[in-house]
Amino acid sequence: MDAAPENSTRYEIVVKDRLSSRFDAAFPGVELEPGPGRTVLRGDFADQAQLHGLLDRLRDFGIELVSVNALD
Repeated sequence: MDAAPENSTRYEIVVKDRLSSRFDAAFPGVELEPGPGRTVLRGDFADQAQLHGLLDRLRDFGIELVSVNALD
């Protein structure tokens, strides 16, 4: 993953169920960490619009959101 843009915020997004590696391509620039019964996605987002874009994609795939936390 490239270095974070200067004014970005790092987020950790937890979703229900274990996402397969095929989702790596669906979420470029985001790290996927599958675990038992959940998957953690981590990435740097330049603004709220970019974050909401990822959340919209999760919804479009029917993936249940558990939590969203800013890490910075």
